[in-house]
Amino acid sequence: MKQILFSLVLASMLMTSPLALARGQQAAQKPGQPAPLQCVAFSPYVGQLNPDYGPPPSKAQIEQLLDVLVKKTPFRCIMTYGVLNGLDATFAAAEARGIKVIAILWLDKDIEVNSASISKGIAVARTYPKTIVKLSCGSEVRTRHGNALDSEITRCINAMREAKIAQPVTTIDTWWEWCNRATPCQQTVFANSVDWIGINIFPWWENMYADLFPCTPAEKAADFHLARIEDVRRAYPGKDVIVTEFGWPYAPEGATETNVHTGEHCGIASRKNQALVIRSTLKKLAEKQWSGVVFEAISENWKSSHEGQFGGSWGICSGEPPHECLTDLTAQPQKSKRH
Repeated sequence: MKQILFSLVLASMLMTSPLALARGQQAAQKPGQPAPLQCVAFSPYVGQLNPDYGPPPSKAQIEQLLDVLVKKTPFRCIMTYGVLNGLDATFAAAEARGIKVIAILWLDKDIEVNSASISKGIAVARTYPKTIVKLSCGSEVRTRHGNALDSEITRCINAMREAKIAQPVTTIDTWWEWCNRATPCQQTVFANSVDWIGINIFPWWENMYADLFPCTPAEKAADFHLARIEDVRRAYPGKDVIVTEFGWPYAPEGATETNVHTGEHCGIASRKNQALVIRSTLKKLAEKQWSGVVFEAISENWKSSHEGQFGGSWGICSGEPPHECLTDLTAQPQKSKRH
């Protein structure tokens, strides 16, 4: 998750398990319609690891972190960021644990690295067709670079088509980029080339940088998420729209951000607010039978150098062993009484 640098841009815990609700509603799915995915964003760059330099995560560490997720969280679906530098070990480890994967092929300014990502992406998609369920050619490429790398996104999508990859393909970006930086939401040049649309929605960062939606507290974040999904769905009729990142920081406890346009303080970091945002959003998504990806599985310390004091505190699990996790994301169903 990157800061959304565009200018336009639990009080009481819910007792219904959103994941259980999603499962319970599968019977109401239309014939042939896949069940909604409830996933969590997963990156193994935890502790002292940094994707900008130094050694990549080891296979053993990837496996250990996935074991944490399986043991301590309800999620059996992850979204991953990249397929190079040993990160492809994630797919075998996920398959062994019954975890589904939305795999992002990381794209940036280095064309040779992009080519390597595309080639490796094709290879892993073919190798793990039952585990990798969706693919994305890049994540927030337009947010970082404007339209400068649109050709790289298109090259990646075309390569997936030419390779006859079975998995649905998109490019993930913020809802604002998928709205072509316009309101009402408008289609982008990728409208007809993707199979599905992945949008990242972060009212927290909008509370800092946006003048269109400058003030969304934790209590209203879930409604904000669904409203932005609805905006994009209207602009792309017939496309499956998935919120591929949503969440809320938990630390520094009680700290707040300042909107650069209005000076408002509308977001407060806390574990209570993080749990509220995640639980309420998952519940509303389940009611709609829509998919979603919580950001993120395990906090990454390196993000603080990129995103300030809040950057390293988005995980539902802590970034240091023993990786304590939120235990109140779902409520255990009550056992029925015998009569």
